[in-house]
Amino acid sequence: MRILGIDPGTGIVGFGVIEKTGSKLHMIDAGVIRTDSRLNDSERLKIIYDELSGIIEENKPEVMAVEKLFFAQNVTTAMSVSQARGVILLCGEQNKLPVFEYTPLQIKQAITGYGKAEKSQIQEMVKVILKLKEIPKPDDCADALACAITQANSSNIA
Repeated sequence: MRILGIDPGTGIVGFGVIEKTGSKLHMIDAGVIRTDSRLNDSERLKIIYDELSGIIEENKPEVMAVEKLFFAQNVTTAMSVSQARGVILLCGEQNKLPVFEYTPLQIKQAITGYGKAEKSQIQEMVKVILKLKEIPKPDDCADALACAITQANSSNIA
């Protein structure tokens, strides 16, 4: 099964595509979609949609896993990222992908077994689980791969 993990954002959207064969996982593709902060929101959202559509077309995932938002304070950032998440969810739906969502706590527990794990611990475990030589950079890319791994190891049926 091929899984696309997404770490939503407006300036940077992390993505990671993994393949699950039996109990083995390996990375197919990973990276980020960047948008220029000088563009208006609608232009940035179109870039995210267009680039994500291309990633889906190229990698042909069977399911999409998206990190849920968790913001304690910054409402402006939360609104902007919420718009990006909406575009990401729409893109998954239009490509007929089952979409699953995971909170940061669920991802941390799935990757490290500890819900309060540090970002560095998550990144190191992504490297170990996928047998990579280096931790994927930037952080958004590693976070997207962690989301995909969470889906791969969940009981959700795609």
